[in-house]
Amino acid sequence: MTVDPSPLAGDRRLSRRTIMAIAVVLLAGPQALAQGRTGSRPGAVSPASDLDDAGGRDGPIALPAGSRLLRDVAYGADPAQRMDIYLPAQPRAAPILLMVHGGGWAIGDKASAGVVANKIARWLPEGFIFVSINYRLLPGTGPLGQADDVARALAAAQSRAPSWGGDPARLVLMGHSAGAHLVALLAADPAIAARQGATPWRGTVALDSAALDVVEIMNARHFPLYDRAFGSDPAVWRKASPIHRLTSAPSPMLLVCSSQRANACPQARAFAAKANGMGGRVMVLPVALSHGEINRTLGLPGSYTTDVDAFLRRLAAR
Repeated sequence: MTVDPSPLAGDRRLSRRTIMAIAVVLLAGPQALAQGRTGSRPGAVSPASDLDDAGGRDGPIALPAGSRLLRDVAYGADPAQRMDIYLPAQPRAAPILLMVHGGGWAIGDKASAGVVANKIARWLPEGFIFVSINYRLLPGTGPLGQADDVARALAAAQSRAPSWGGDPARLVLMGHSAGAHLVALLAADPAIAARQGATPWRGTVALDSAALDVVEIMNARHFPLYDRAFGSDPAVWRKASPIHRLTSAPSPMLLVCSSQRANACPQARAFAAKANGMGGRVMVLPVALSHGEINRTLGLPGSYTTDVDAFLRRLAAR
């Protein structure tokens, strides 16, 4: 694996992408159109940049031969607390990959093609179980409550894994963008997961997190969607910031970051430096892909998928 050397036309209808871009701006509030302290800065995640996994269901996704789908399995009482389980053919003590979608903490769906399609095409034939979850969203539930949902889904997946033919001890968390922030928050402070009944998991893959250091983001120019998510209280910023919640070595992590964004890889390197200074094993993988491409193309042939696959295989090994 090549990793960062730091420690580790037709009609006039609006396209779905355009509709979702408008939706995110509306969720962020009218200030999203203004510049100033909350204006965009180079390389920030814009409201429209997360749309590769922020849409609704995209229609049926082709399943690899012999695999099957358990759809909308509840892990909590709220209708949003649901997960889809993609099972490979004849799973026996199979490793599990649990995926958390992005969408600016405000939109997104577990069944979106950018979240699922290329990943199941790659890893189901390799014997992995793939679990894709929904969670409660803004404005009703903020990132800290969402982290609790991810933890609750993790606990449910661990407890039910044997009934799926899975091995609960060989589970890896993965998330993209806002979802990467949530899985990184659990990795930084596993007590969040323990409070929901989860046990330790093998490791975590964060795909271009939008917020490893929330304090840094909020004290600089940023898009209003971050205000919508994290508010104005610096104490909340620290509580929602993975790098500030990190007080001991986490389980192994791979931080994928877009070299096309100014702050993505620096934040990943800073997190890795702190974690590795505590004895952790956190690797940074810069890739020359956009924020959305990092999610959508994972699973397609190429060095990026090969590097992530190597990390997953090391974690999932018996």
